Amino acid sequence: MKPTAIDLFCGAGGLSAGLEMAGFEVRAGVDLFSAAGKTFEATHSHATFIEKPIEDVTIDELIEKTGLQPGELTVLAGGPPCQAYSVYNHKRGMQDERATLFIEYLRIVEGMQPEWIVMENVMGIFSIGGGEAVRAIKSELKKLGYEVQEKVLKAEEFGVPQERRRVIFIGNRIGAPIEHPEPTHGESLAPFTTIKDAIGDLPELKNGQDLGVTSYSSKANSEFRKYARGKRKSVSNHGAPKLGKVNIERMAHIPPGGSWRDIPFELLPAGMKRAKRSDHTKRYGRMTWDGLSCTILTKCDVHWGAYIHPEQDRAISVREAARLQAFPDWFEFKGSKTEQYVQVGNAVPPLLGKAIGLKLLETMTTGDKVPVAAE
Repeated sequence: MKPTAIDLFCGAGGLSAGLEMAGFEVRAGVDLFSAAGKTFEATHSHATFIEKPIEDVTIDELIEKTGLQPGELTVLAGGPPCQAYSVYNHKRGMQDERATLFIEYLRIVEGMQPEWIVMENVMGIFSIGGGEAVRAIKSELKKLGYEVQEKVLKAEEFGVPQERRRVIFIGNRIGAPIEHPEPTHGESLAPFTTIKDAIGDLPELKNGQDLGVTSYSSKANSEFRKYARGKRKSVSNHGAPKLGKVNIERMAHIPPGGSWRDIPFELLPAGMKRAKRSDHTKRYGRMTWDGLSCTILTKCDVHWGAYIHPEQDRAISVREAARLQAFPDWFEFKGSKTEQYVQVGNAVPPLLGKAIGLKLLETMTTGDKVPVAAE
């Protein structure tokens, strides 16, 4: 029997996909985002998507949907937004409605009693209350019987063609060792996956052009492309956002690796005409084929980051953003184009999720298990 997982705040299912690649069976995903739910359902046909606020999800419902009784779940995954933990900073108090998310997360941990928990969060969590948020997470889970350790993981060190830093909390209630995955890419390891490795086989697009479902433009001649394409002969979600005339004029002046500082002064947005040249180094950035992508956000807006294609005068497509997040091409994103970008940007890169899942399985196989008593 495969180890099992439930993914809270699952979005489109990036972490779920990674855990499944590692050998887990994801039984359910929970999220409010309807478009992401449609993507999750289309890409995790064996799992149940529960579209409702986490506070409305009952333990009985999870038992019914997953077929798992309390104590039988292997991993409860998912990361409540970091703002939730500000409740433990007394200056903010309980008024912040987002505090509910973490409290409800704890309720589900207590109710389902998973052997392991995996939580993902942004680096900003370390700055909340001078580290108070991190201490609170560990303290509250300790009360439920879980020892927890956190570590910053760099997505590019696990084959993701993107500079992305995330805090990963791993914990268990069975007394097993807690270990995070070790890098597979970097110095003295496999080379980083470059932007060309990731998106160099996708068809050329003009500004605003959407090819629908289309053929690849070249062979899968990199390990990453082989992973992304699998047995597929065509690719979807490859459409460029339509940018206005002034942005097209701006991009014409930006070389690979360049940014807003290469744009003639008269073409700059009004606010950037007052900026220091040392500021906003990623804005209007053009990618380089041999580099890594900047962090993929929920809106690949050229005004906010380096989201200009290395050669073509346009912003990257949803599929290119998804490739840079290490999503395989069988992931077809549903909803409007805006909703698709949000799904991609919010996700845990599947290859990072896979690395976490493999390390968990390794620990489960070799680690000694001594039950941890709740406080």
